[in-house]
This record gives sequence, C-alpha cells and structure tokens, in this order.
Amino acid sequence: MKIKTAEFVVSNTDIKKCPKDSIPEYAFIGRSNVGKSSLINMLVNKNKLAKTSGKPGKTQLINHFKINNEWFLVDLPGYGYAQVSKSKRQVFQDFITSYFLNRNQLVCTFVLVDSRHEPQKVDLEFMRFLGENGIPFMLIFTKSDKLKPAAITKNLQIFKNKMLAAGWEAVPRIFTTSATHKSGREELLNYIQELNKIVTSEDNF
Repeated sequence: MKIKTAEFVVSNTDIKKCPKDSIPEYAFIGRSNVGKSSLINMLVNKNKLAKTSGKPGKTQLINHFKINNEWFLVDLPGYGYAQVSKSKRQVFQDFITSYFLNRNQLVCTFVLVDSRHEPQKVDLEFMRFLGENGIPFMLIFTKSDKLKPAAITKNLQIFKNKMLAAGWEAVPRIFTTSATHKSGREELLNYIQELNKIVTSEDNF
C-alpha cells in the first residue's frame, strides 16, 4: 500500500463524536512509552502526524487520522502506567472501553509491545479483554532495532508461550517493526490493505 494522504480529523473522549464515515478503521494501542506515535509516523511517512514524547501518557484522546481517504488510523491512549492521576487513568479506561465495545467501524486492533521486554501482566489482561469481547487484534513488536535477531526470536517465543499458558488456543499474527529503520512497514500496510479489500467486498461498509 502506498500512503498518498494522511490527515488528522478529530480528537475526543466521546464515542458519539467519532467520525461517521462508513470506512474501515484500525486502532493502535499499547502500554505508555511503547513507541506508538513513532510507529504511526513511520507508517504514514510523516514525522509529526502523531505527537511523540519521552514522557509516558502523552496521548490522552481518541485521535482519528484519515488515510488515503479510504480508512481510519486511530491512535488511542496507552494503557497501564502513565504519569497522570489515578482518577484520570480511570477516565482513560472508561472511554477506551466504550470505544472498543461500541465502534462498529473497527476492523482490527493492533496491540503494541516493546520487543525488548517480556509480556507484562497489563498486556495480557488487555488482550484478554479484547478476546472475551470478540474484538480482533494482532500484535506489533516495536523497537526491534534495539535487539539482535536472536534476542527478538527468543522474546517472541516467550510471549507466545505466556499467551498459550494463559489459556489462548492460538497466538495472533505478530509484526516485528522498527520506526528507526522503517522495518515492518510494508508488511503491516499490505496487511491492512488486504483487510480493507475483504471487508469492503463483504459490503460491511
């Protein structure tokens, strides 16, 4: 897939104020400081589309970006640790939950995980929430440039084993990416393009 246009549309905390366009939508979410904004900017080939920061918890709204006038990329607040108050984290959780349970346009969620670390409890809990509610998701391992290939392979296997041990019958597809080296970009965009063809051919939009 070639990215021709990528434009910001709206930010909000209310599912009712999300765009009404009947086009496929893909959500990106992960723990704070997982490299989500850098990944999004790499995917759309724009340095400042999504705001990046060394401070966890920078994204605090549901951010919609329209790509090629064909689909939405949705940047969601990180779950888990964020440098905000406990009450504000609860607000994040409430509107994120509402988004996932009520956004009919959502085709797939990409859960981002730092490839340098073993899966955290909060990662497994969030994926369980998606699974229990029938929300399709795939995994994206970020920051692969920080590790040697053998270490990445080892960590991927540890992640798979933990998911299977937690009761999953199978592990979703995993994309390995690096915003720095732009690796995994073509594979991920082509996958989204494949899904777009499937859902539009089924007259779901």
